[in-house]
Amino acid sequence: MHERLVDRNPVVPSDQLVAQMVPPAMFDDVSFASYIPDPNEPSQATAVATAEEFAHKIAKIRGGGRRGLFGRKAPSTGAGLYLDGGFGVGKTHLLASIFHAAPSPKAFGTFVELTHVVGALGFNKAVEELSSHSVLCIDEFELDDPGDTMLVSRLLTELSARGVSIVATSNTLPGQLGEGRFAAQDFLREIKKLASIFETIRVDGPDYRHRDLPPAPDPISSEELLDRADAVAGATLDDFDELCAHLSTLHPSRYGKLVEGVAAVFLNGVHAAHDQSVALRLVVLADRLYDASIPVTVAGAKLDEIFTAEMLAGGYRKKYLRATSRLLALSRFETAAT
Repeated sequence: MHERLVDRNPVVPSDQLVAQMVPPAMFDDVSFASYIPDPNEPSQATAVATAEEFAHKIAKIRGGGRRGLFGRKAPSTGAGLYLDGGFGVGKTHLLASIFHAAPSPKAFGTFVELTHVVGALGFNKAVEELSSHSVLCIDEFELDDPGDTMLVSRLLTELSARGVSIVATSNTLPGQLGEGRFAAQDFLREIKKLASIFETIRVDGPDYRHRDLPPAPDPISSEELLDRADAVAGATLDDFDELCAHLSTLHPSRYGKLVEGVAAVFLNGVHAAHDQSVALRLVVLADRLYDASIPVTVAGAKLDEIFTAEMLAGGYRKKYLRATSRLLALSRFETAAT
């Protein structure tokens, strides 16, 4: 009997939420020196130099400060850096490099993980917990709903005022966040406030995950899927629809814990996700699988057919394309490993 992801119900205690905000294991050993800029993309070398300079700036801000009333030292305002670019150009590598170079305490998390921390701790407690940090690194900065827009805008404003520097990566320029998703003027004003926090650095280049690689492997039969799952210790085998249903019962911030310790993921009956809520949950799952370098093998539709043409033409286009890129990389990883 195979282990199934649908049988897992991970829980992360609230007092561990901030402590576990560190880069994924695959970025444990990255540095500015280990980022190899593409000679055909000069923006990459510029981004490395800017990121390294920003890391030095973080330390100066936390060590500096100004004298306020009664001679007390008030914190300097935190600096902000925004790494914009397409998929697979090394933005997370640079973000993790900044994290490793910055003085402790420091925090690293995805946008969805950050919103969950605030929700679990409460806004004031989250500000208190994070205000002592030298830097808050936010990967995959995404604004999925108006509530999150205002929440994060307020949080970053508070933390910056307390001397916390902020670095974010995304696939959209700050002034365009939320574009194509909601158009209410109030929320656009909030987005503009966020944009003013960051110095924007563009990182151009092709997706390194697909350089000189063959097309994604075709899905295999259900019988072969079962045989391959049998051959991998620590693998999970799930029905696609059952897994999608299970994901709806878990907050996306728990998906990392859901796949913790899994050697490989096998999915049967994969097909296009026509419900956008299901598709967005699959995006988060794909991110967490990629963070943990967990191979993915499927029976059914191809992995690049999960998100429909209609979805790829909508406001979440960049999310779906990133998830597809990562899933294809994981499917090739599995193929190479077997």
